[in-house]
Amino acid sequence: MKSVVLASAAALAALAAVPAQAQDGWGIAADVGLGAVHGPDYPGSAETQASPWVILRNVDVVRPGQALTQDGSADGLSIVPTFNYRGDREAGDSDALAGLDDIDASGEVGARLKYSVGDAFGYVAARRGFGGHDGVVGEFGAKYRIKPSDRLTLWAGAEADFANEKFVDTYFGISADESTTSGHAPFSPDGGVYAHSLSLEGRYALTDSLAVLGEARYTRLTGDAADSPIVEDTAQPSVRLGVVHRFSFRF
Repeated sequence: MKSVVLASAAALAALAAVPAQAQDGWGIAADVGLGAVHGPDYPGSAETQASPWVILRNVDVVRPGQALTQDGSADGLSIVPTFNYRGDREAGDSDALAGLDDIDASGEVGARLKYSVGDAFGYVAARRGFGGHDGVVGEFGAKYRIKPSDRLTLWAGAEADFANEKFVDTYFGISADESTTSGHAPFSPDGGVYAHSLSLEGRYALTDSLAVLGEARYTRLTGDAADSPIVEDTAQPSVRLGVVHRFSFRF
């Protein structure tokens, strides 16, 4: 995790040094930064911990001649790449995990489809994992933007997380061998929607490109994931806080 944070910090510094591009071509704008998250030790845990937050948020496609906004307010349909990082899970993280196999950290790469109308937008994203899991995972949902001031932007959102059987089985399943070593009954969950979330995200602009980003999220596990023997609590609240740089790149 330390290497990921250091690499992200270096990338953020490099992006901040990129000069503004002329508004004459297609482009991509995004918030990139670092912060901290306080949430469950692992999916399904009743215990919480603080950990680094590598931020890549509010990614938007910018059309030719369109201004690069701070909060991604362009109307219409866009398709952008999406990335995610999941930390590792070790058997020593909780008594509920004793006897289970460790799960390495995972990277996820995919695409996100977004449609914006005024202050609202809907989206669906799907990513393929590599490393700790090789399943397909994603989310769909909607957000509504509120602008209390020129500097402050709020998003209220509702979201559902979905995944195929490989992903859900990796994080919530119990194999026959793990059943023997852990004492849990074997458990083979199916794929589908495994969590629902409500969130409130805030972005306060310090300068034209630098901002403070925060999020409060309430997530509840559902379906086969919620029935897993390792799930101590289906309620999974979390809070995040970080600093981001709004970078832009024109093709």
